[in-house]
Amino acid sequence: MLLDKVFEKYADRIPEAPKPAGVYKPLVVTGNMAFISGHGPYQPGGTLICGRVGSEVDLAYGKDAALQTGLAILATLKAHFGTLTKVKRVIKVLGMVNADLDFKQHPKVINGCSELFEEVWGNENGVGSRSAVGFGSLPDNISVEIEVQVELH
Repeated sequence: MLLDKVFEKYADRIPEAPKPAGVYKPLVVTGNMAFISGHGPYQPGGTLICGRVGSEVDLAYGKDAALQTGLAILATLKAHFGTLTKVKRVIKVLGMVNADLDFKQHPKVINGCSELFEEVWGNENGVGSRSAVGFGSLPDNISVEIEVQVELH
């Protein structure tokens, strides 16, 4: 998919680039690498998708929260660089799922973000290494938090 087409497809879901909620930078560039801080599932208007996956919300809800988190990450990249074409490829995705102790499908939740990145940059450049892990809680009871490392042109 052409990079700018994703903004058309998800136009009603892309939030403003989230502002830091603490003492950190949303994105740091060193050399040809960009490190994107953990993002939550910010929606337009600043609301968050919340709920513990496996007890308060189901897998599909969690996967949608991961997609929304990916859209927030794209918003941060576009705000910082002015375009998504500066990204050469995704290197690493760390997906954290606010999950019930019995929930065991963390990778399926984080696929919501990974599938978005594959749609934006293709299989070769949009799919990097990944970890998908469960946490007992996340800030404000958000369903997922995701951080990303990308290589730049």
